[in-house]
Amino acid sequence: MREHNRARAAFVTLWTVTVLVKLAVAARLPLFVDEAFYWQEGRHLAWAYSDLPGLTAWTIRLGGELFGDGVLAARALFLLVSVMLPWIVVALTRRECDAHAGWVAGCGALVLPLFAMLGVMALPDVLLALATLLALDALAKMLRRVSHANAAQLALALAIGALSHYRFIAALGAGFLALLLMPQGRALLRDPRVIIALTFGAAAWMPLLAWNVENAEAGLRFQLVDRHPWSLHLEGITFLGIQAVLVTPLLFVALLVAAWRFRRNERPALRLLALSGGIVVAGFFVLGFFADTERVSFHWPLPGYVALLPLLPAVLAGWARWLRIATWALAGCGLVAVLGYYVAVSTPQVRAQLAEFKWYPSNFAGWDRLAGEVDRLRATLPPGTRLVADNFKIGAELGFALGETDIPVLDHPLNRAHGRAPQLKLWGLEVVSREALAGAPLLLVVGASDVPYRELLQRYHALCELLGPLPAPRVLNIDHGRQRFVLLAWPQGVAADPGEDSCRTPAMAWIDTPETGGRVAGGFEVAGWAFKDGVGLSRVEILVDGRVVGEARYGLPSPGTAQFWRISNDPGHPDVGFRAQVDGAALAPGRRWLGLRLHGRDGSVEDWIETPIRVAPAPRTDALRE
Repeated sequence: MREHNRARAAFVTLWTVTVLVKLAVAARLPLFVDEAFYWQEGRHLAWAYSDLPGLTAWTIRLGGELFGDGVLAARALFLLVSVMLPWIVVALTRRECDAHAGWVAGCGALVLPLFAMLGVMALPDVLLALATLLALDALAKMLRRVSHANAAQLALALAIGALSHYRFIAALGAGFLALLLMPQGRALLRDPRVIIALTFGAAAWMPLLAWNVENAEAGLRFQLVDRHPWSLHLEGITFLGIQAVLVTPLLFVALLVAAWRFRRNERPALRLLALSGGIVVAGFFVLGFFADTERVSFHWPLPGYVALLPLLPAVLAGWARWLRIATWALAGCGLVAVLGYYVAVSTPQVRAQLAEFKWYPSNFAGWDRLAGEVDRLRATLPPGTRLVADNFKIGAELGFALGETDIPVLDHPLNRAHGRAPQLKLWGLEVVSREALAGAPLLLVVGASDVPYRELLQRYHALCELLGPLPAPRVLNIDHGRQRFVLLAWPQGVAADPGEDSCRTPAMAWIDTPETGGRVAGGFEVAGWAFKDGVGLSRVEILVDGRVVGEARYGLPSPGTAQFWRISNDPGHPDVGFRAQVDGAALAPGRRWLGLRLHGRDGSVEDWIETPIRVAPAPRTDALRE
């Protein structure tokens, strides 16, 4: 009884703390780009969309209708569902095992980082987890006795999953295969009430299938064909390491042991959980050797872990006390690390410090500042100036921040890479011709950091082909330029015919010396190259922490630059190099941010991306005397 009470107290305490922390984080965390697009879909209600079925967008829309505008309102219903999920785990485990095991499994759900942080963002994974748990709970009960109520619960769960995401197919397949492997499961599949529930669940896929039939299978092709290489690659082996880190190592091992140990258990419900969970995790492991490696996929096996959670207490009970303590401690550390990441991402000062690292959270960064800059610039432009976004991310995020649901978006590789191009076309928001933009005043927001740097000049030239020579830009560097936007304004409107003018673009540059993160001391050299297509540059200034510390000698030979950027038409080629000497002794020691201020011959001024350097402390005077 004491162990039962301690486990219950631990669960209730942990659940309360987790709910409060998630609420605080969800209120502060900037909207992720996928959330913003789902919000935009919610403003254009439909049964299905190009990237997923309709339930996620409907839920965001309902949250807005109930709680008003803002980030927390968009996430409110996802938070509400997420705080219920651990209780469903407790109820399922209590019924199939015992009360003590129920509270232990609930604690496992609350410290499993992938599961515990559901609801902080308005993403379909919350609804997928709900559908998975409700379906498993219904099937576990029906393996004892089939009832109309249990069949109705199964039908509801299957409908929620079908309306949430294509990935629910994996959970469906795993559950169906698990039932086929069990005599009791095969008998269950012959019951008329189960057949009716399955039919209802299948019918819930009809809106998505109808959308694909009407749109040349664009959604299915993206989810199942276009985004995956479907050729063997060895990166799939990293699945084990990534999952061990995200689930935490000992908890990951415990869940895998649970799947193996209970795969032939004499109790049908426990065997169902083990088989379905194990099949999902193993299936995604195998898929990792053939599937998409460019976009985030670490959360895909979550339904498998959800199925295995009720089996966790039995595994832990057989481990030594020190190993159980280590498992809970590691899981707790993992949860704190994930919470710390979200807190860091939601804090602008911390985000800026992450700018030099590979894992900089660009999809969370700078949207409020961009919206403010757009508002300020539009105030100086003629009334009726049309706002256009370079890609779907900018269009959706600006739409959310400005309350504008129909911002046109240019054709962009990102739109196709994320399966959003067909939806934008259906809404009539995709811009592919000059005629669609000519005439009225125009403000275009370009994501300079949304394409690989080696492809940026090509992107600028594509904009020239569409719009003609680009005007002098207003550049917005966020977090030292890791998130970079270029605002281009045509107060008189885009000309219907650009004439014979050559392409004029924002400036391009690179610092060769010192290297990124390099250590400098005393007087040090800054060297590199810079150019501006169409007009060229007049001078280059050196910045440290945003302050001018010197002017570079510009116009030095740099023949390799023109050879690499073959389409560049800067009249200064090949003499686009620069070099300057900076007095490091005048700089405060520690990490500093080295940048450039590029002055175009057309009068434009652009601050370039900053790179971190380490300034060494000046040698001590007494040491010099010695």
